[in-house]
Amino acid sequence: MGRRSRRRSREGDAAPPMPDAPTAQYSSDDGMALELRCVMSPKTRAQYAKTVEGNLLSQEDAWHRAMEFLFERLALSWTVNGVETAGQSDLLARLRAASQAERQFVRNSLREHCSEWFPDVKAP
Repeated sequence: MGRRSRRRSREGDAAPPMPDAPTAQYSSDDGMALELRCVMSPKTRAQYAKTVEGNLLSQEDAWHRAMEFLFERLALSWTVNGVETAGQSDLLARLRAASQAERQFVRNSLREHCSEWFPDVKAP
């Protein structure tokens, strides 16, 4: 360990910890709860626009892919019937296995969330 390294470690030049990004909670009357991030990077917004506009799939396929894209990027946790699901791959698997009512709840939550936090992003 050199002299500079010792001096840096003593002076506490470590970068301050990043603040936690804000989140929003959405809940339904039947006990579902969805926690979504309130921050979306410009790169993610560009990828979403490309997914929505540049999709050669049918309109319905593009619509489902857009919903999955937003869910994948924004969802932090989803509680259904008292069982919490967290983690990106687990959340996406749970969405793909969701009932029609659960998908409707997610879709409505994403629409409300985007209109409040990301007015430039058109949710499916």
